[in-house]
Amino acid sequence: MIILALDTAGVACAAALYDSGGKAMLGEASDMIGKGHAEHLMGIIDRVLDAADMAPSAIGRIAVTVGPGSFTGIRVGVAAARGFALSLGVPAVGVTTLETMAAARLDEKPGRPVIAAMDAKRGEIYLQQFSPDGVAVSAPRAVLLDEAKALVDGFDGEIVGSATSLLRPDESVDHLDRFPISVVARLGAVAPVLQKPKPLYLRGPDAKPQDGFAVARV
Repeated sequence: MIILALDTAGVACAAALYDSGGKAMLGEASDMIGKGHAEHLMGIIDRVLDAADMAPSAIGRIAVTVGPGSFTGIRVGVAAARGFALSLGVPAVGVTTLETMAAARLDEKPGRPVIAAMDAKRGEIYLQQFSPDGVAVSAPRAVLLDEAKALVDGFDGEIVGSATSLLRPDESVDHLDRFPISVVARLGAVAPVLQKPKPLYLRGPDAKPQDGFAVARV
């Protein structure tokens, strides 16, 4: 089965084609754009299809990062994945950014439990713990920094993500929130098809409407 994987949850806009039968990447493209995913994504997908010399009709499943991450970026990716799935008549699945980071770390350092931890700002951390074989042992959640520190106190395993420096300040390595599109594709190939992918928002958007300027409905 050919998987089209999409990621717009962070500063990158990425797509990849993955052959789950042969366990081989057929092509991938990723641009660090920060913003503007809606305008950039279709071009990225075209590049991947051209590189693999493949028509959209060959795609058997869509996988997309659903968050946590950029509020707007996630909406763009999920909408595109659902649109492609509908037009091609194939299933779409969601892959979280936390499980993607954890799986990528386990590829580098197998055999140890992993906590994926993203700096959510405003004194909060998005985190989730995974076993050494990549199985989630807790639900993704947003917690206050002090609670996160208590959760990782004495944790004998790997921590990955932008919150690592907050939770283990003695580590000098730079930690960024990276969601390798090849890992998204691989996880998407085995993800159960339960429902249409939808954004995983662990808290509301930072920008909220001002009630004083709301227009009354008639």
